[in-house]
Amino acid sequence: MRTRTLELTVGLFILAGLLALLILALRVSGLTLSTNGDTYTVYAHFDNVSGLTSRSKVTMAGVTIGQVKRITFDKNRYTGLVEMAINSDVDTLPADSTASIVTAGLLGEKYIGISVGGDDLVLGDGDEIVDTQSALVLEELIGRFLLNTVSKDD
Repeated sequence: MRTRTLELTVGLFILAGLLALLILALRVSGLTLSTNGDTYTVYAHFDNVSGLTSRSKVTMAGVTIGQVKRITFDKNRYTGLVEMAINSDVDTLPADSTASIVTAGLLGEKYIGISVGGDDLVLGDGDEIVDTQSALVLEELIGRFLLNTVSKDD
């Protein structure tokens, strides 16, 4: 009887550990089991969306206000078209706001940061953020630095 209780306790402890590991993995990956509620869609064109993925977060002032729904290639403008789902409680985004692809840390994940504009008009469902800044590609930056160093030595 004592060994059965001990085995049952160890089994429950392992099960609780696996459940905690699953919850941790879901939190780190950004996946959730529930929906975020009501959202509206905003679009933005970027010259380079390198490293940005679907489900990446959309932030303003460091606070997550939505997520990237889909990234497609716009054949007419030759740019990346990013579709974002913004939480409906953030319904006063000025129309002249700026969207930038930002990196969390030096080599971290990419997400979209929105800087607030000053326009009286607000973005609604299906509107587009016109002023954008593309992703900074580390390899290009290093290449420019090395090229600049080589040109100065000549």
